[in-house]
Amino acid sequence: MITTHNLTKKYGSQLVLNIDHLEIPKGQSFGLVGNNGAGKTTFFSLLLDLIQPTSGHIENNGFQVNTSEDWKPITSSFIDESFLIGYLTPEEYFYFIGDLRGRNKADVDKLLSNFDDFFHGEILSQRKYLRDLSKGNQKKAGIVASFIGNPEVVILDEPFANLDPTTQIRLKAIIKDLAAKEGVTVLVSSHDLLHVTEVCERIVVLNKGEIVKDIQTSQETLKELETFFAG
Repeated sequence: MITTHNLTKKYGSQLVLNIDHLEIPKGQSFGLVGNNGAGKTTFFSLLLDLIQPTSGHIENNGFQVNTSEDWKPITSSFIDESFLIGYLTPEEYFYFIGDLRGRNKADVDKLLSNFDDFFHGEILSQRKYLRDLSKGNQKKAGIVASFIGNPEVVILDEPFANLDPTTQIRLKAIIKDLAAKEGVTVLVSSHDLLHVTEVCERIVVLNKGEIVKDIQTSQETLKELETFFAG
């Protein structure tokens, strides 16, 4: 589904990402971990064509992301609050995203009805603009918006940050179901090793822009990661 080919990204003379080859198959829940500056967000930004590679490229479903638009209808993401439109209410934002993805209001309402527990009564019918919601509730709205239109690839950068424990637990179940039951390829980056080992069947560790570990998740994975990051 997703393949990198000799991918590098430089800022000036500084090499911030250097991935020779990486394949992420369809339907895999994939975790990306690393310290600050490891290259996680850079990789996601390249995958979403938000920045241009210095060399090499990424393919999504056979389409080169920096030269084609054909991957976009099957791909969705929430990276941070900049993806939101602050002067819209959550409902207006959901319908706007639905319209972009060829879904009418009834389609969007049907999807939203599946997330009552996740929203916990704090998102819909609140008569608030997105900009006035808490960071956690903004994140909830952005994450659910990324599910509109039945995407085949969902990319979430630090999805557990700013969420309360109950919502984190619900989000982990959602991510697991997307990959296991719906066949969606889910890419998650996180600083929280426990969360990522619980939801991802495969974890790649980046260090200074390079892959240093590629792990199929098992009962020993959390301990292995903790040992690695402990130095």
